[in-house]
Amino acid sequence: MGGGLLLMLKIKPILTEKSLEAAGSGKYSFWVSASLTKYKIKKLVEEIFGVHVKKVWTQNRTGKIRTTLARKKVTVRPKKKVLVVLEGKEKIDLFHRKGEK
Repeated sequence: MGGGLLLMLKIKPILTEKSLEAAGSGKYSFWVSASLTKYKIKKLVEEIFGVHVKKVWTQNRTGKIRTTLARKKVTVRPKKKVLVVLEGKEKIDLFHRKGEK
């Protein structure tokens, strides 16, 4: 059970209106570490959610240096946005409302 929690820390779902609408057609979006490859992301999603991944699309987001209101420099780490397409009629319950089919 502890291993599953560690895997969940590597992947964070994106729950916006646009991503929830795309989830209706079997496309799910996540934030992951920039060091993960498409193959690792596929295996991670399959292991955590128990689904079969058909395709993985990635977008790299570069790290930035931001200045806060207190004039401090803060580094925003690079991350990767992932769009995962599932096979057939499979779905991830996290992205769907209870009354929705």
